[in-house]
Amino acid sequence: MTTLLPFVSALIHRQTDSLFPLEYNQNLIESADLLIAMEYFASCLTHISGKYYAQHLNQNDFYHSDKYAVFLYYLAHTLYSHNKIDCATQIYCLNKALHSVDMFYEVKLPKIFMLTHPVGSVLGRAEYSDYFCAYHNCGVGSSKKNGITHYPSFGQGILMYGGSRVIGQCKIGDNVIFGANAFIIDTDVPSNSVVVGSYPNHRILPNSHNVIKDIFGLDSNP
Repeated sequence: MTTLLPFVSALIHRQTDSLFPLEYNQNLIESADLLIAMEYFASCLTHISGKYYAQHLNQNDFYHSDKYAVFLYYLAHTLYSHNKIDCATQIYCLNKALHSVDMFYEVKLPKIFMLTHPVGSVLGRAEYSDYFCAYHNCGVGSSKKNGITHYPSFGQGILMYGGSRVIGQCKIGDNVIFGANAFIIDTDVPSNSVVVGSYPNHRILPNSHNVIKDIFGLDSNP
């Protein structure tokens, strides 16, 4: 891990300097912050098996845009947790600039999640669980009822295909797939379901697939 630190540090500083050449202070990102984010990143990757996923962190992981977007989220969130808000904001903006994805550093995404060409996706405030996967143009966000803001909650093993949306007071069970362009608002979904169509004409169907096995490549549920 530490052998990658100089490379990752140089990469982050060069990219961020290109966006914020007058304001950015390289000393704001300390080695300790980078190492924590890299540890989160490495741990996440060990729970994903596939063509582009090796079990040991290497430089190629930082050149794979889907994975790099995950790392930048972990870095921004780590900086935020250390009260380095200005720097966290710049890393958050860097992620948006590079990948057109919105994952705000205050949002607590799970320890194990995966992005697949996530251009245009906004993963907002919600209660997330491990083994969450989002494709392009997905949306997770809030709704308001009687002046109260409500957010979704997700069980383990969630797959959001392109264009799907989960908004508001939605309690989503385990092993749930949202089909392309599926949309729900303030609607609960039981475990082992597939959601298709748009609210209020959406449908909830039985799910014969296993998200953790089929998407994350694990032989069985953790």
